[in-house]
Amino acid sequence: MNVKQENTTVGFIGLGSMGAGMAHCLVRKGFYVHVYARRPEVLSSFVEAGATAHDTPAALGSSCDIVVLSLSDASAVEAVLFGNNGLAQGLRPGALVIDTSTVAATTAQAIGERLAKQGVGFLDAPVSGGQAGAQAGTLACMVGGEAQQVQACHAVLSAFCQAITHVGALGAGQTVKACNQVAVAAAMLGVADALALARAQGVDPNIMRDVLLQGSARSFPMEKHAPRIIQESFEPGFRARLMRKDLRLALDTAHASGVELAAAPVAERLLDAMCNDERGDWDWCGVALEVGKPAEKTH
Repeated sequence: MNVKQENTTVGFIGLGSMGAGMAHCLVRKGFYVHVYARRPEVLSSFVEAGATAHDTPAALGSSCDIVVLSLSDASAVEAVLFGNNGLAQGLRPGALVIDTSTVAATTAQAIGERLAKQGVGFLDAPVSGGQAGAQAGTLACMVGGEAQQVQACHAVLSAFCQAITHVGALGAGQTVKACNQVAVAAAMLGVADALALARAQGVDPNIMRDVLLQGSARSFPMEKHAPRIIQESFEPGFRARLMRKDLRLALDTAHASGVELAAAPVAERLLDAMCNDERGDWDWCGVALEVGKPAEKTH
């Protein structure tokens, strides 16, 4: 039997493909977990596991010391926090909110300032590692905020993260997450190009992948995503429309900083083509199908 973690009550809002696994990790680690979802049917498995369900974010907030958010975008985060019966209405002074969603750094900073006025702490703590990592509790987390608050939340984050790094002030977590998405997108384009070239030359893409995994071309997309691309199996772990959203945030940040990026704009354009072709709910590795189409002949 798990011993409840120091009587800490933890709320969780956002029980989607990532959040569900993270919340179940908290239950398994022995925290007193409180949950809210817009669709009540989502809550049943958590209640059966021992969590307490609430009808509104405000009701959840009034019962919790720490609340974790895992939502799709900034508008969803702001609606949960500050909308009708929003979380902020129920939070007590001294409570902490951990936002694992991917939003702009400026959004995180604005939310933190607003919550600070009522004595509530806020950390931007986006995660990386996909749905499998969320379920296994092996995510990587990049946290922005005050060091004391990061330390206070360490046990909660450790329930679903194996790597927790305090990267700087509020908003820095989102900046590092943007860097992560830019780097992963570039690696995915490299894998897509390699697969397209192998096929064009009549080389078995599985053999090509096996060889590349033994050398300097080894990468997470080559290891984890290439088999799905070869098999054209695109059940979503991370949806294309969400990756497009993340890259657009990164590109906006780069533009505001006066920095021109190379691979991210290409990846965003290809993801946009996917989404416009009603494939936005495919796994984002399906972007590889946009690569390798016949080149236009030049004269």
